[in-house]
Amino acid sequence: MSTSENDAIREQVRKTYGKIATSGGGCCGASGCCSAEGGTKADQSAKLGYSTEEMDAVPQGADLGLGCGNPQAIAGLKPGEVVLDLGSGGGFDCFLAARQVGRTGKVIGVDMTPDMVSKARENARKGEYGNVEFRLGEIENLPVADNTVDVIMSNCVINLSPDKKRVFAEAHRVLRSGGRLAVSDVVALGAMPEEIRSDLDAYCGCIAGAASVKDVERMLKEAGFASIVIDIKQESQEVIKDWLPKSGAESYVSSAIITARKP
Repeated sequence: MSTSENDAIREQVRKTYGKIATSGGGCCGASGCCSAEGGTKADQSAKLGYSTEEMDAVPQGADLGLGCGNPQAIAGLKPGEVVLDLGSGGGFDCFLAARQVGRTGKVIGVDMTPDMVSKARENARKGEYGNVEFRLGEIENLPVADNTVDVIMSNCVINLSPDKKRVFAEAHRVLRSGGRLAVSDVVALGAMPEEIRSDLDAYCGCIAGAASVKDVERMLKEAGFASIVIDIKQESQEVIKDWLPKSGAESYVSSAIITARKP
């Protein structure tokens, strides 16, 4: 893609998620990006692997019903660790991670949408999360110093970037040696019809921007990651079919758990 095309995609994604932040609604078509039509946000989060206890533990408004998995559940977080969440939204995963790393740990959320960052900061204030902070920035250009993070999480956000190679390079840069990546994202299962691939709504809806498993693995290796595992979640297609109704999107993409380590 050209620079202008990448910028157009980023701007559309920023606008779409800005509307979600201010309305509390979803983003895929009339409903939500990675958020099924119908049902409550709690219903959607339960389908993605969040427990009732987890949903009840965060400030009201933090769970926007977005995502394609539960990355903090597979991150193996430990007390005292520094965690970075790429595309932190309303702060849902950050607040859950904060409970695991404790007062000696720290959680940083990065989001490129000013309204989302404001919403997350207000949620942190309401919940009195002293070990969580939110920074405005693009995941392709992280506002985080080199070699300072133990774990990077992300929930259905990297697929939204038009420059995923840069995202993985930045993730590698900020991780400490031995640091790990624990990501829930959408991957392409095969060739996608052009009418879906070129649809900006489908891009903002976590579908059109999905990279293939082979490409994700290649980009991670090129960034310097090792111990790469990409676990396709076939059951996610029951959720995906509602993201862009009647498009057959569930035949072309699937949720996956992606883990890797910086040597």
